[in-house]
Amino acid sequence: MRTNLSMLLTGAVLAAAASAQGTVVVNSDISTSTTWTANNTYDLARQIYVLPGATLTIEAGTRIASTASANGSGSLAVAKGAQILAKGTVDAPIVFTSSNDNGSWREAANEWGNVTIMGDGYVSENATPGNVASCNASNVAQMEGLTPSGPNDTRVLYGGGNDDDDSGCLEYVSIRFGGRVVGLNNELNGLSLGGIGRETDIHHVEIMNNVDDGIEIWGGTVNLKYFAIWNIGDDSLDFDQGWRGKGQFGLIVQGYSLDASQGSGVGDNCIEHDGAEDSDWCPRSQVALYNMTVIGQFLDGDHATAWRDNARVQHSNSIFIDIGDDLVRFDNVDGDGANGYGHNGTLSWPQHWTTDWNMGDNVNGARLPAASIGQASGKLCSMTNTIAYNIADVTEANARGVFAAGNNNSLLTASAALPIRALNRAMPVIKGGKLMEQVIGLDPRPAGLAATKCTRRDTNGARFAPKDGFFNSAAFCGAFRPGGAAWDAQWTAAYEFGFRSGFSSDDHVDLGDCGEFFAMQPARDGGGEVNLGFEGATTSGGTVQFNVTNAPPSTVGAWQISFAVAPTTVPGPSAGQAFTLCPSIALGFNVGIATNANGEFSFSFPWPNVPSGTGLYSQVFLADPTPGGFVIGSNTVQSIAR
Repeated sequence: MRTNLSMLLTGAVLAAAASAQGTVVVNSDISTSTTWTANNTYDLARQIYVLPGATLTIEAGTRIASTASANGSGSLAVAKGAQILAKGTVDAPIVFTSSNDNGSWREAANEWGNVTIMGDGYVSENATPGNVASCNASNVAQMEGLTPSGPNDTRVLYGGGNDDDDSGCLEYVSIRFGGRVVGLNNELNGLSLGGIGRETDIHHVEIMNNVDDGIEIWGGTVNLKYFAIWNIGDDSLDFDQGWRGKGQFGLIVQGYSLDASQGSGVGDNCIEHDGAEDSDWCPRSQVALYNMTVIGQFLDGDHATAWRDNARVQHSNSIFIDIGDDLVRFDNVDGDGANGYGHNGTLSWPQHWTTDWNMGDNVNGARLPAASIGQASGKLCSMTNTIAYNIADVTEANARGVFAAGNNNSLLTASAALPIRALNRAMPVIKGGKLMEQVIGLDPRPAGLAATKCTRRDTNGARFAPKDGFFNSAAFCGAFRPGGAAWDAQWTAAYEFGFRSGFSSDDHVDLGDCGEFFAMQPARDGGGEVNLGFEGATTSGGTVQFNVTNAPPSTVGAWQISFAVAPTTVPGPSAGQAFTLCPSIALGFNVGIATNANGEFSFSFPWPNVPSGTGLYSQVFLADPTPGGFVIGSNTVQSIAR
């Protein structure tokens, strides 16, 4: 089988061509639908708006490199009623950066603005005249960091009554060295999302070095998947004004972007939770976050999670490492005049941790329909199935019962084995008056307890994310599968700058559910998804090991291999049974496999002599032996010949 596989790989090679690039200066708003092409570099000369009714399409491989200035003049904002379609690929990401980006990490930010998207979802904002405390389609807010041209400038407003708002998509997008400072406490985040609805697709997105927050979300119901946030000058992930979305597979690496005070150059909270403005307004943030890997700054860092203004958040299947302050921080109020937990008859802070997700107070109509929130089970606030490693302060976490046995959390000291494969830091330096140890090498794939804590053989189905069409039932802790592929390889700044080089299997990239982000739909419930991975160098004569883990024991199936991705949905024998075949059937072939009694399969084979850059897509499909089972599919992995 190995010889035949090598011959097949050698015989199916495609050629590629490159084109020259020019520079296009963008100095006017986009009022009609426009396409930016990969054969140009785009320079944003000022704050550019995509106006209502227009769609900005950005081709895969396009670079938007604005001229670096002292206060980041170039920026892009998609107004409510407009769309952005930015669909990069792992081989051809879309990059937003400054003209100073030379392909290596620098202590820099504020060299250009950011990407802002504004939508029509519900928001809670008490500072806007005319807004009301209940969920109301007339409630709007002005986007932080944008300056209106006059009192009637609606380009800077977000919010409405459509939680299904579709503002477009961001896929395989890297945003670097941004964050224009407009004024005191008025700075642009790397990615700002205001009132975005759940029909907007945001996945495989990275923020590297920003002067303010990495990603900030105000209201709406947008979901995030496969996102990475590095070296942010304030909070890495921040949400407010009633965000009711979901997030899964998120990597946060705290550090600094500038030698400036905490909040404007040195990282603040890893994740900041704000509920509403004011705290008894509606909607309130009600969020579920699964499979996060969060790496803090132990010597002089801030909190892992900060909680304010009646935020309702569930954390599960995650890893928190080297947190310099609280794992759970009760901040209560955000400093913007809100009144915090328990205001006006709302639930108190302790009550949020003991009240079921669908039984909160109903002040101003806050008990929303299940379809309007990101939670589907558990308590309003919780932390479950999670590993906390080297945490400075767990006082509040203990008070909230985080480490009670039923939550299946583990608190590990620095003397325990690291729950990821590798973490290397630079020597300590003083930045913004804080002692920082920048992360310069990282393999965040789970190791030891993190790789086995939530296995498919565990009978507690609650240890997996709900199968709701968005979440993957990932049977591990953290943002990465235990196998030999990583979803942030090749397309990210972290990879380009060498932070991931030598620590991940750089030749193999985990594309997630599928190359085109089609969700798997296995019939089996509560088992966790099958993990597909590769280890080894994809160079002629090199040895590559193919691994399947977390599969049903003693079953048979096929390894689908192709040189292209063409998602095809295959219906099952009964309603609700279907799976998405991601590799192209026309350009592919199958290899039969069989799992052992532990649900594992692996073998090694010599990599064929094929031209550098040749891509190979793989996915595994296995018969589900459980009653009523049909087919179970894995993630898709792309391997690149070097």
